[in-house]
Amino acid sequence: MVQTVKAYGSQLLGFIRQRVNSEEDAEDILQDVWYQLSSVPEIEAIEQVGSWLYRVARNRIIDKYRKQKPDSLEDYSYEDDEGEFNFKDILLADDGTPETVYMRELFWEQLTQALDELPENQRQVFVWNELEDQTFQEISDRTGDNIKTLISRKRYAVQHLRKRLETLYDEFVNY
Repeated sequence: MVQTVKAYGSQLLGFIRQRVNSEEDAEDILQDVWYQLSSVPEIEAIEQVGSWLYRVARNRIIDKYRKQKPDSLEDYSYEDDEGEFNFKDILLADDGTPETVYMRELFWEQLTQALDELPENQRQVFVWNELEDQTFQEISDRTGDNIKTLISRKRYAVQHLRKRLETLYDEFVNY
């Protein structure tokens, strides 16, 4: 493994740097590539290590960009006269006021009900990716399903959840 790192390390980092926005992202992805290589039981079984490394790097870069989507809590905000209302502020607030506790409990109750309405495969992909912060590659490795299939399942789940939770979101915004 040490020889592989020496042989491909700087070239692979250069390849990744050209495709991401920051040095930190490039280093994180490179670290993921090395970690995935270290988890291979028999590195010798990989016929073309270089090709394998670049394919893993490319997949990690794709996962990173797919993860940068407007489907996160930070993206649900509303500008009012007093500033910005942020969905995440209520859900993660720890001020203990009865209103915040009620709103947080209501949200999680409604989200759980909406998730229960989904087919099992859509629910699992959504939970693993959004709530457990797993990449599509990790989910694919876990289930054996194609990444495009997983993305499609999550898209259907998000569409359902948006429609189902729209009224609740409107209530939060107008609160």
